[in-house]
Amino acid sequence: MLSMHKVRGHLKTINQHKAKVTQLCFRCHLYKQGILHDLSKYTWTELKTGFTYFQGFRSPIDAQKEDIGYSLSWLHHKGRNKHHWEYWLDNGPNGVHPVKMPVNYVIEMFCDRVAASMIYQKDQYTDHSALDYYMQGRNRIMIHPDTDRLILFLLQYLADHGLDDTIDFIVHHVQKEGYSILEDKKGSSSKQN
Repeated sequence: MLSMHKVRGHLKTINQHKAKVTQLCFRCHLYKQGILHDLSKYTWTELKTGFTYFQGFRSPIDAQKEDIGYSLSWLHHKGRNKHHWEYWLDNGPNGVHPVKMPVNYVIEMFCDRVAASMIYQKDQYTDHSALDYYMQGRNRIMIHPDTDRLILFLLQYLADHGLDDTIDFIVHHVQKEGYSILEDKKGSSSKQN
């Protein structure tokens, strides 16, 4: 039986999250991605999990995985949303391997992680929150090394410089230079040493 408290709480959370990601994507000039972000959360497959496992301080998907060992909602979600590294896993001759994500989806992943930290942590949020969360699970993921380096770079930049400066950096450098921004930074940091 569904609790109206959980239904309202989950809808409020996903609406706030969607609005925040859309705002951040728009600031990064990713208008279409901002509008389309996480629309699958409004399908019954994903809503049902949210309504059942809503807690308000973390994703219902995590609670469902703890309860039954997997999440149909997550399997549905990750297969439809290109801003998740899990979307970019493919089978090859040597088994499953990660594919390098296009830069625009790494930027959307950044927006998604920042927004999730803001929504779930509320007053406890800092510009270090999204980096801390990423680092907690980083050793357990199968992400392309270049994608990992770029999202890690953006989250560290946020922790060091704040949101406004990070978005400015994304718009003026990352979107124009893509993954090569990492080589520039690597080269300049090694030159300074």
